[in-house]
Amino acid sequence: MEKKNPMSKALVRRETLAGYSFMLPSLVFFVGFVIYPMIMCIYTGFFDSTMNREDIFIGISNYKELFQDSIFLGALKNTVIIVVVSVPVTCIFSLWVSSVIYNLTGPICSAFRVIFYLPVVTGSVAVTVVWRWMFNNYYGIFNYIGNKTGVLDRNINWLGDEKYALACIIIILLTTSVGQPIVLYVSALNNVDQSLVEAAEVDGATKFQCFWKIKWPQIMPTTLYILVITTINSFQCFALIQLLTSGGPNHSTDTIMYYIYYNAFKLYRYGYGNAMGVILAIIIAVLSALQFKMAKSE
Repeated sequence: MEKKNPMSKALVRRETLAGYSFMLPSLVFFVGFVIYPMIMCIYTGFFDSTMNREDIFIGISNYKELFQDSIFLGALKNTVIIVVVSVPVTCIFSLWVSSVIYNLTGPICSAFRVIFYLPVVTGSVAVTVVWRWMFNNYYGIFNYIGNKTGVLDRNINWLGDEKYALACIIIILLTTSVGQPIVLYVSALNNVDQSLVEAAEVDGATKFQCFWKIKWPQIMPTTLYILVITTINSFQCFALIQLLTSGGPNHSTDTIMYYIYYNAFKLYRYGYGNAMGVILAIIIAVLSALQFKMAKSE
């Protein structure tokens, strides 16, 4: 029977200890700023928690109130609309653009990637200022072009009209969401086994058949990642709402994230806001699990 080398055990212990030592700063940060706040969010959701007094345990009253709160239900509806529209449009548009540019020569392809990725790395405040000017109801470029071309017969208050405000938010969100998926799809398409594509073309396969039967299965992991990340980002839409409309007009652009912020940091209803955060986390987790399951079944 072969004896185990005691030196190898000691080496393994030293390497394991060294590995965990290097991980320790990140683990402390993760536990302190992710795990602990998550636990406190769930815990505080069962309390009437506000400033200048002790928390009062109220059980599931916050959750009962949520589903009787017409503003929360409206925010949930707006959030679902944003997700349902922005996620598929972002993925389809990004895949189409990537399919067009990934075969271009290096500098040209890089230039397109920079152009589409620029809104992602640009500060949200700067992006908001530009879009606010474009949607301005007095001197905005959209009203100017619409009036000059005869499409509009009067100026429209794009961000101040319930009929248009949410659509404007979705348009802005789309422009800031396609950059990363395009870069990821270009990389994924460049990693597709071209020998399989060439063999299929020799056998008479069309471009669509090559894409659907060869390229699509190989870029499925990238697609799954983009779907999950885009869904989470859409559910967490907050900065655009706060900077452009503050949930108005008449709560027509409220999202769950903005309503959490409004209750927690303006009304100081921390328990109620945390209960909304728990509901949002559950919705995102369920949708992400469904997306993983659907991707594995294909």
